[in-house]
Amino acid sequence: MADHGIPHFHNDKGVAVIHVGAREFMCIGAKPPFDHPHVYLDMGADHEIVCPYCSTLYKFDATLKAGTCSPPECAHHETAQAAA
Repeated sequence: MADHGIPHFHNDKGVAVIHVGAREFMCIGAKPPFDHPHVYLDMGADHEIVCPYCSTLYKFDATLKAGTCSPPECAHHETAQAAA
């Protein structure tokens, strides 16, 4: 996954579950500037994981692409301006 970067997801909507297409990703909690420390999560062989900061439940969905999620608006894509 290193050649594609690590996907980042947030839960601004407060949904009960975010289905993700990657087993390794970052949870940022909410969109900046209200994000929590970006936490690297690795499901390993499991099919779900809970973020230790915000308690968001993530479930792996093999039908999704690595950087995508459901609901789709929970994917975080940093812009060049936000990264500066």
